[in-house]
This record gives sequence, structure tokens and C-alpha cells, in this order.
Amino acid sequence: MPRFDLSLADLESYSPDIGVPDDFDAFWRDTIASARAAGGEVTAVRASTPLRTVDVFDVTFPGFAGDPISAWLLVPAGAEQPLPAVVEFLGYGGGRGLPVERLAWASAGYAHLVMDTRGQGSHWGGGGSTPDPHGTGASAAGFMTRGIDDPADYYYRRVFTDAVRAVDAVRTLPQVDSSRVAVTGTSQGGGIALAAAALCDDLVAVMPDVPFLCHFERAVGFTDRDPYHEVVRYLAVHRGAQERVFGTLSYFDGATMATRAAAPALFSVALLDPICPPSTVFAAFNRYGGDARIEVYRHNEHEGGQAHQWGVQAEFLAGLV
Repeated sequence: MPRFDLSLADLESYSPDIGVPDDFDAFWRDTIASARAAGGEVTAVRASTPLRTVDVFDVTFPGFAGDPISAWLLVPAGAEQPLPAVVEFLGYGGGRGLPVERLAWASAGYAHLVMDTRGQGSHWGGGGSTPDPHGTGASAAGFMTRGIDDPADYYYRRVFTDAVRAVDAVRTLPQVDSSRVAVTGTSQGGGIALAAAALCDDLVAVMPDVPFLCHFERAVGFTDRDPYHEVVRYLAVHRGAQERVFGTLSYFDGATMATRAAAPALFSVALLDPICPPSTVFAAFNRYGGDARIEVYRHNEHEGGQAHQWGVQAEFLAGLV
């Protein structure tokens, strides 16, 4: 795909004004407090697998409204001391899959929690197992417009809250050093990681890889690719709903979440990415509230750096924990 966005020089200074609701911080403070008040038990049951170099635990923890959320915990086999942890959030449509699909972090000596994304898990990979029991109003196919009439009902309010509660949960596990927890994710997972970084205290690192859910006002209509194009299809039918829709999305924008985050950050961006356009990634990166660096993949689309980026992440995180 040819380059279609700003030049790299312009991207490096791209920091647009992003509309922030007056009650943004109160909205999220109350949301997270309500989820924590709902209570619920964290369980971790050893899973039977053919794997010999890692131990696997089937984890359930309370998310938004106390809803049970599934996750895998993978740790080096026989690990006895508390380990630094990486909490990973997943790309759009995927679920936690099978433990064998995600061995890298445990193999590098970390406790690795892989959070299922509620209601997803049927587009690719090994599947998911966490339902989303909350109904919404009219929406276009996909997840981007579920509950989009009201930020209180919006789908990603539940997902971002689940992410915060995943960090809360992993800090209670005996395999984990609660003072050394990082978050990461690719695409949708990167956007969720930015939200977790904004809403959780005392993370050691955040590693959003080609993050989705950033700078909605540019992304929607700038690219004709899903998932952003789901919003276009919704607005094409619900004429006149633009102000309400973007008002809702403003509570969930990664470019605003980035300003509330402080943990050391490692971003990545792909300059030919038609799904998460580079300007939307830089809109978040250039507004990030702590120390941050970005890996630029000049000739890649949404796949970004893949295993190369994981290597960069592993080196980055090793220097912090």
C-alpha cells in the first residue's frame, strides 16, 4: 500500500487538539470505583496441558459490574519466587485462545496474564470464553458502535474496566510481584493497554503496539477499513447522530488516555497501516504523559514489527524490572 498519511517529519510533531469532556476523570474514577465495589473472587486453577516449560493456570476475575472475566496465567515451570508480570490485551475479534499460542513472555521469565475480551473471540485465533451480558441499543455489525448513544452504555467502558480489574487481579496472585506489572497489547490490545496505563497506578511499563482506538475524529472517515469504518456505517444510517457519537467516543480516546498515563512507554507504528493510520498513533504518542519512545516500521502495514517488535519490548522491559 502506498503512503497515504502525513510524512514522518510531520507525524513526529503531530499533536492535534482532542476534545476532552469536562467530567472525563470523574467518569472513569466513578466507573472503576463501582467495579471494585462490586467485589468478586479471583480464582486460578492449574490447567492440564502438554506444555513442560511453562505452568498454566485458568484464571477468572471480576471485571465491569463484577462480571466474571477469563484469562490465562502462564509462568515458567516450577517458578517459586514472585515474578514481574506482563498483562496482555488482545486484538479486535480475538479471544484468549489456547495457552500454546502465547509462550514468549513466560519463556522469558515473566508471569504472563492474557485477558479474554468480553463478547469477542470468534474472528481469529483459538477462541474466547467470556460473554458480555450487557445489552445495548441499535448498533452496526461489530463492537465499535455497541452502546454508542451513551458513554455509560458504551462497550469499551466495560472492556477498559475489565483491563483495570485484570491488573488488580494479577497483583493478588502469589506468582506475581505486585510492584512490577506491565501492560501490553497489539491493535485493539494496544488501545486497551493505553487505557489501563491511564487508569492504573504504579505500572512499570506500557507497551502499545500499533494501537487502535486513538484520535477517533481523524480515524473515522479517514480510513475505509474496519473497525473504524463501523462507525461510518452507523452514521450513514443514523444521520444527525455525529455529535452524540463523537461525544461518547471522547471518553475512550487513546490520545486522551495517553495524557493521563505516566509509566515508561514503548509504542510502535507502521507507516503503511490502513487500519490504525500512523497519525492516530502519533496523536497518542506525542501527547503521552510520561517518558516514551516509538519504534517506526516504515514499510509495514498493520502487522507492524510482529516478532521483531516483541524482541524490542523484551529488551525494553528487562531494563525496567
